[in-house]
Amino acid sequence: MGQIEVQDLTKDYGSRKGIFQVNFSVEKGEIFGFLGPNGAGKTTTIRHLMGFIRPDSGSVSIKGMDCFEKREEIQKILGYLPGEISLLDQMTGTEYLNFMAGMKGLRDRSYMNELITYFELDPRSKILKMSKGMKQKLAIVCAFMQKPEILILDEPTSGLDPLMQIRFIDLLLEEKKRGVTILMSSHIFEEVEKTCDRTAIIREGRLATIENMNTLAEKKKKVYTVTFTDGQAARNFAEAAQKYEAKVLDHQVQLSAGGRPGEVLKKIALADPVDVDIKSQSLEELFLHFYDKEEA
Repeated sequence: MGQIEVQDLTKDYGSRKGIFQVNFSVEKGEIFGFLGPNGAGKTTTIRHLMGFIRPDSGSVSIKGMDCFEKREEIQKILGYLPGEISLLDQMTGTEYLNFMAGMKGLRDRSYMNELITYFELDPRSKILKMSKGMKQKLAIVCAFMQKPEILILDEPTSGLDPLMQIRFIDLLLEEKKRGVTILMSSHIFEEVEKTCDRTAIIREGRLATIENMNTLAEKKKKVYTVTFTDGQAARNFAEAAQKYEAKVLDHQVQLSAGGRPGEVLKKIALADPVDVDIKSQSLEELFLHFYDKEEA
């Protein structure tokens, strides 16, 4: 049994809104991505895991404990970063962190202070006057500071600048080494690609697929843009390479092909082109492929 178990989870809000028959599990020490556009059902699923709402049917559990019935017990081992952060605006950042540390029964605050330094957070000002990025850093420190066994993160890098996004990814990978189990919802493909072991793709409240990230990388296609001296040479090459989804653009041919590039490059070399540019399909393009496939 996984650390996090979601079985046939359904919450129907009517008008096709909600989540329907969602199934997945997250193993100990795994970073599990939860990918989908706004409104797909990511946050609704997470609210069930936090014990904020009770499912219409199905079950959600963390370490074998029902998330709704045992939510107080689960909170002791859990770090949570909500998608919509709500902080006590009249407090300073320092007051808020000390308040939250007290609520969590955190006596040793050395790791909290390390995180403050790591994210270059100045917690002395009032939360009301903080930028979105500063509030996000404050919420990250709160989620991680007691070194929880399990982390549930909803759009964790929202509002962070690129440098802090990189630092956050490094922090996640360090937590993984520590054996922490992490569920992370996101629509930022790069952070999912760099951190996750497996990723669930959700659309309109239903899981489209769950993919191992290594397997997903193998499914990625490469796009070869082959340049010739003239249009006729390009058309001749495209005709001979139709099995690779060849598309002619004036004196260039675009080929889309999966697998190892050796066979494709041999065929290109025989045509004696002027230039070849190779670009890997992004995770985002692959994700859109799943949506197109579901629509079909």
